[in-house]
Amino acid sequence: MEKSSRILTLNYFIVLSFLIFITLLTAIISLFIGSAEISVSDFIKIFYSGGSSENIRNIIFEIRLPRILLALAVGGGLSVAGAAFQALLMNALAEPYILGISSGGTFGAILAVLLGLNFIFIQFFSFAGSLLIVSLVFVISQKFGVISPNSMILSGVMIGAFFSSLILVLVNYLDSSFRSAIFWLLGSLSMADKYSVYSVFAIVLVLVSILIFFSPRMNLLSLGEEQAFHLGVNVKQSRALIYIIASLIVGSLVSVSGIIGFVGLIVPHTTRLIFGSDNRKVLPFSFFVGAIFILISDIISRTLFQPTEIPIGAVTAFIGSPVFIYLLKSRN
Repeated sequence: MEKSSRILTLNYFIVLSFLIFITLLTAIISLFIGSAEISVSDFIKIFYSGGSSENIRNIIFEIRLPRILLALAVGGGLSVAGAAFQALLMNALAEPYILGISSGGTFGAILAVLLGLNFIFIQFFSFAGSLLIVSLVFVISQKFGVISPNSMILSGVMIGAFFSSLILVLVNYLDSSFRSAIFWLLGSLSMADKYSVYSVFAIVLVLVSILIFFSPRMNLLSLGEEQAFHLGVNVKQSRALIYIIASLIVGSLVSVSGIIGFVGLIVPHTTRLIFGSDNRKVLPFSFFVGAIFILISDIISRTLFQPTEIPIGAVTAFIGSPVFIYLLKSRN
């Protein structure tokens, strides 16, 4: 038994190390790809006196590196949040985009744009919009003090649709900010300044670590409320806590990237297919698989129609929509 446990632990760290390596490799490749070509020698020269030009230095440290960090946060954060929602609600179709949390954040962001507020207030309004959705879903889905997973999904879908209609109303009143609103609706990694990226990256890492810490409890919750309760889990408290933390991750990310849909759906599902359904593996593995997915999607969005950049949300939706239809059909 002890030998078997050691083998499982060793396999876990081998897979985790491999995913970290692929993530770093993809990030390095992303650093050199774009409308402005940067060679390895240009990058090396930066660290020597009299080296590469100031323009190349700015492209790397002011644009591409912050963008890579944001891609890691968005891909990893949304994937872990999606995995948590799916484990919590025992439904493979649950994810931030479908549950309406992303719509709430986008509504807040576009409202701030309409009011002419600066980026800090846009982040705050987006965060508040996501929390508003969370509160409404909790209130509506409760029945006799008990929260039903199916009710939470239906409530999230309906509230998300309502806020999506409000977003379309707000867009009609935008003029010069219309392009910014479209990027919020479709998702983009080009809107945030580097200081916002660093703060969001740190927040997401902390919240993701908390969810990974709760992954054993998610395994128990996935057995059903009654069994989880008999195994010593405070079902109501645990469900609320995990839901709120996952929603905070989404709210933080939407505030800087807009709606990037289907990441929280297809990445956890793919991770489960490859590595099994144990949430102690699914959550940390999903972080790196999601980061790789968004890094690759970002490369596509920046290079497919150079010099024009397409929103990354369009790329993830193009990939995610067929996967969503497949999951829906397979469940039926």
